[in-house]
Amino acid sequence: MDINKMDIVGRRSYNCDILFRVIDIGERFGEKSAILYGEEFRIVADAPYEDLIVIDQNKRKAFTDEFRSLEEQSFRLFRQEVDLLKQKQEYETTGGYTKPTNYFQIPGKVLHLDGDASYLKKCLTVYEKIGVPVVGIHCNEKEMPEKVGQLIDYYRPDILVITGHDAYSKAKGKKTDINAYRHSKHFVQTVLEARKKSPHLDQLVIFAGACQSHFESLIHAGANFASSPSRINIHALDPVYIVAKISFTPFMERINVWDVLRNTLTGEKGLGGIETRGVLRTGMPYKQGNHDEE
Repeated sequence: MDINKMDIVGRRSYNCDILFRVIDIGERFGEKSAILYGEEFRIVADAPYEDLIVIDQNKRKAFTDEFRSLEEQSFRLFRQEVDLLKQKQEYETTGGYTKPTNYFQIPGKVLHLDGDASYLKKCLTVYEKIGVPVVGIHCNEKEMPEKVGQLIDYYRPDILVITGHDAYSKAKGKKTDINAYRHSKHFVQTVLEARKKSPHLDQLVIFAGACQSHFESLIHAGANFASSPSRINIHALDPVYIVAKISFTPFMERINVWDVLRNTLTGEKGLGGIETRGVLRTGMPYKQGNHDEE
């Protein structure tokens, strides 16, 4: 069976455990090969053309249904958590009084840089559902270091997401060697450039990384949260759940790392970070319709 760009495939040698999109087909070491992007996970892989098999519609639907179920469960739990955060903030803002108080809230604004256009679109849909103000930019991982400074100056985000695709290759070196990773060094350089603009960890909160990324290097470079401590694959939506939690946590509160990770799809094996302040701010009074009275 012929395999073409954008086909959904699996790798025979891995029992088709992950669904991939074919991004490019060429030659590698004299053999026909393909570059693959994970459909649900933020992983990039090279594979021999002969190892690939096109996934039929039924099997693809089974994979997709399983992941949608996980996504919906995670989203419900996260939505409940956001609602509780809002209720707690409302109680504290009104001093516990039942009398209505006019106030407004400004969640943290997110700048989301993503190496995958389809993942970015999926993430923006979830940000919108949750109510997080966000600007999404599709940007090749290799170009992120040179572009991030300008983007920070222009959009002035409270939270920066640096993600896309990544993968560790045993053939390139040990897990401690950042050069053995597809895009970890580009993510690290992007974090370093971002920290030149905003050195303080609580003035600009940064999430960085993708599947199997070099977690330690990203944290040392200045990321508040990163992937992947156990070098496992992370889900496409995991960065959204982390930064949305930060966006809706008041700036006077510290965020416990486990509280951030517990409703992600990957958990602490794929994600980690350091204690960080929230970025939500509350103000008053809020006079709805003032402009109508003028």
